Amino acid sequence: MHIIFENHEFYVEKEDAQIPWLKIFTKEPFKELGDMPKELRTKLWDIYDIIEHEMKFFYSPKKINMASFANMLPRVHIHVMARFEDDSHFPNPMWGEKLRESTLDFKNKQEEFHKRIFHALQGI
Repeated sequence: MHIIFENHEFYVEKEDAQIPWLKIFTKEPFKELGDMPKELRTKLWDIYDIIEHEMKFFYSPKKINMASFANMLPRVHIHVMARFEDDSHFPNPMWGEKLRESTLDFKNKQEEFHKRIFHALQGI
């Protein structure tokens, strides 16, 4: 687990993946979005908006994917993924069938991106 942002209500974690992929968690383990106070849900979507914007600006992906299954980890968390036509699964979901080997490599850009996210979320 690699946390790139944390405050008293949320934390943002980097998923170890070929593509840029972050997960937004509430500190309190709410089971469903509807279990969260409305003010907290609003902040969750504010965080999502910031991450989506920064991913689009920084990586110029083909698409941003958002997911929240929470079956294996039954608590509120949102996956935010930058997708590219030449990633190993596109257009399938990252949990789906791998379609090809990919040469995408974002490791040298990750630290700068994570710093951008950290600074952008400071006002939340």
